[in-house]
Amino acid sequence: MFEVMFLGTSASAPSIQRGLSAQVVIHKEYRFLVDCGEGTQRQILRSGIGFRRLDKILLTHSHLDHILGLGGLISTFARWETAEQIEVWGGKSTLDRVYDLIYGVVLRGARPSVNIELYEVKPGVLMEDDEFVLSAFPVEHRGPDCFGYTFERKSHRPFMNDLAESLGVPRGPERRQLVNGQSVHLEDGRTILPDDVLGDPIPGDKLCITGDIGRTAGLSQYIAGADALISEATYLNYEVDLARRFGHITAREAAELAFSSDVKNLMLTHISRRYREHEIAAEANETFPGAVVVRDFDHFRIRSGCQLERVEE
Repeated sequence: MFEVMFLGTSASAPSIQRGLSAQVVIHKEYRFLVDCGEGTQRQILRSGIGFRRLDKILLTHSHLDHILGLGGLISTFARWETAEQIEVWGGKSTLDRVYDLIYGVVLRGARPSVNIELYEVKPGVLMEDDEFVLSAFPVEHRGPDCFGYTFERKSHRPFMNDLAESLGVPRGPERRQLVNGQSVHLEDGRTILPDDVLGDPIPGDKLCITGDIGRTAGLSQYIAGADALISEATYLNYEVDLARRFGHITAREAAELAFSSDVKNLMLTHISRRYREHEIAAEANETFPGAVVVRDFDHFRIRSGCQLERVEE
């Protein structure tokens, strides 16, 4: 299961109701801040999720409406000492700009009280543990080194306790070996295979975030079958030429991408002040019924094969 809390859902500039791009993805002990527009730290406080364990920041690209909040956030982390290390992930051009912001503007030569690590993003797996994978995929926007991100829980085979009991498998390391795919030899001479006690594979949850994109071609290979897709919907289709000029897509194109990629749930963000929310929703729902135009502080749970579950605070 993943959770996502939207902190900022506006495009380019904030509005009265919407802050600039930022969302937090939560999975077990992990908390990832994806993009950090101006005012993000205030949104974190208003959301109630707090700063603790928010030590991994993933940036989709280098535009200021997605990174400018890092200055204040890093300053707060350094002052409050809420983390021993902050990881900032992004493409090379993004990290170059972040470095100038942090070390040239915020710190101005001072030594930070928190360890700041900058990690260059390349397409592919960024981090992985026994059950979770974070990966990046390339997208086209204005400028180089733009990325989307996939959060995926690996498929797993559940351990069937009733079968283990009936076969006389003792509780303890033997069962752990079977879960890890290793055979177990019992004292009576029998050999128990993993297939004897493991159920059918259960697919893991998959959440994809595109960031800002100027075209959808080629993205299906990365987001196919996702339980939820978070996509920009900056323009309506009658202004598709304007969308192309500024490197964005329309609500209809986001819906078409989700539909053709067999995505289960579609969440639309990066909303322009030039439109009303119901116009974005109506256009997307013509192609992808159930598409949601998210708002600041919307909080959802995402489970494999399920509809979005809204979390009421």
